[in-house]
Amino acid sequence: MTTPPLFNDIIVDAPTTEGIKYAGSKLKLLPHILQLAKGTDAKTVLDGFSGTTRVSQAFAKTGYRVFCNDIAPWSEVFGVCYLLNDKKKADYAELIKHLNALPPKDGWFTSHYGGAPTSVQADGLKKPWQLHNTRKLDAIREEIDRLALPKVERAVALTSLMLALDRVDSTLGHFASYLKEWAPRSFNALTLKVPNLFCTGAHHEVSRRDIFEQVSDRAVDLAYYDPPYGSNNEKMPPSRVRYAAYYHLWSTVCLNDKPELFGRVLRRKDTSDTVAPSVFEEFRRNDCTGRFIAVEAIERLIRKTRARWIILSYSAEGRATAGELNEILQDNGSLLEAVEITYKRNVMAEMKLTHDWVRTTDVPNREFLFLIETNTKN
Repeated sequence: MTTPPLFNDIIVDAPTTEGIKYAGSKLKLLPHILQLAKGTDAKTVLDGFSGTTRVSQAFAKTGYRVFCNDIAPWSEVFGVCYLLNDKKKADYAELIKHLNALPPKDGWFTSHYGGAPTSVQADGLKKPWQLHNTRKLDAIREEIDRLALPKVERAVALTSLMLALDRVDSTLGHFASYLKEWAPRSFNALTLKVPNLFCTGAHHEVSRRDIFEQVSDRAVDLAYYDPPYGSNNEKMPPSRVRYAAYYHLWSTVCLNDKPELFGRVLRRKDTSDTVAPSVFEEFRRNDCTGRFIAVEAIERLIRKTRARWIILSYSAEGRATAGELNEILQDNGSLLEAVEITYKRNVMAEMKLTHDWVRTTDVPNREFLFLIETNTKN
């Protein structure tokens, strides 16, 4: 006997959101995430790994009070821009016009990340942007600091700058490597636009904290988690690029701290694999328990979360198998629904406790959403 879907098959329309190119983007999942949330009585939501904040934006626009959290400085900037803004787009027009009118200048970003419009660079390194755009970046970034803008206005300016840089880059959407030949868009001129701001009237909050610290003192109705995934590749070496490194340049644009760099793509030294690891990306097993450390981290997070409901997003490329996740979810609450996004269908009836979706499947890049009603009392 199969288990019928808890909710109907009508997928809610997701509001428009804005963000940079991002390997972990949940843009296509937003309707499914909102559909699962709609089946609860939640009024407050914690987006624990907010990234580009598309999920936070969607929840806020749908009427929830949102607590947006991520340890990345650029994610915090996006959160402040979109969730804490209480002005109209037109109120920022003069600021953006002023930044666009600045004369280009050679500076730190141009020295390290600007390339001539030829296929071969003098230093032999590929670059993420062409010189004409890093010169604008240097001028604009210096001016944002000089203006000493209020918190939200500064976040709006930095968000506008990152979105503009994203439109003229020569990458695949991250900064762990750059394209061999210049992308056509990199020849376009860097031009800032006012972000697609909105006002909801709700008292949203934005934080940049370790997720375990955040959940220890924050109670909400619903938590949405999209943790970075520990690779399921048994041959993955101990040293590998982590999420903090994939987006290191956005951190530098926000911080403007001229950090120490290393490697052929000039990564921030503080994003090296030995300095900026995430327990959720760990591929090793715990020597004491024999379990994957990444799987134990998910279990600890669910157990410590002070929310009645949790929506967990997880990839088939992650460390945890279906059986391990089932065990974790059943031990910490009731699994209400599981949705496989690739085929947009409910998969509750197909999930076997012994099924190893990672190592037996021939269907790559599948994403799963789990709605859990926890044992936790707020």
